[in-house]
Amino acid sequence: MEFKTALFYVFSAVLIIAASRVITARNPVHATLFLVLAFFNAAGIWMLLQAEFLAIVLVLVYVGAVMVLFLFVVMMLDIDIDKLRAGFWGYFPMASFIGGLIVLEMATVLLHSFWVPEVQVPAASGNIGTTKALGKLIYTQYVYAFEVAAAILLVAIIAAVALTLRRRKDSKHFDLGQAVRVKRNDRLRIVEMPADVGPGVDTAPKGEAQ
Repeated sequence: MEFKTALFYVFSAVLIIAASRVITARNPVHATLFLVLAFFNAAGIWMLLQAEFLAIVLVLVYVGAVMVLFLFVVMMLDIDIDKLRAGFWGYFPMASFIGGLIVLEMATVLLHSFWVPEVQVPAASGNIGTTKALGKLIYTQYVYAFEVAAAILLVAIIAAVALTLRRRKDSKHFDLGQAVRVKRNDRLRIVEMPADVGPGVDTAPKGEAQ
């Protein structure tokens, strides 16, 4: 067995185990960390397939940004795990049907590639996986699809910000603009008040006759 083939089996085995632990781990933080491990192994498989650009993008974008954000959100939120798992078996039949359908479709595509006779790949398409070739395709042939995807992501970002800044009845609202415009005199006010002297208390200065 070649070293490259052995690495492929190792990465694939770790990827399958990590993906299984993502949906079986009881702690959501552990599930997020297992997903990060799955992404790293998928990037390793892409490196073996000489798709360096996809591997680097997977590590930088998903592992370096998206999954770290997910991890911070999961750690900051007070998630009731028992409440989330209360309706697990109710959704299990539908989830099993959808998962089985996805596996069947992927198996059909993969098996079809084995049934079709091997076709000679032109020499000019040998550099499709490089960054330069992908950039040419994105900004020439698929430029409209790229712009539509960018607009969808922009709308999603605006919606996330709007949902975050909305006023909720079950939480306290803090006006940042009013906090910035506050002045020193608004924070502290010194008020002179007369002393409340009760009956029978001697308030005369010392040394004076009563």
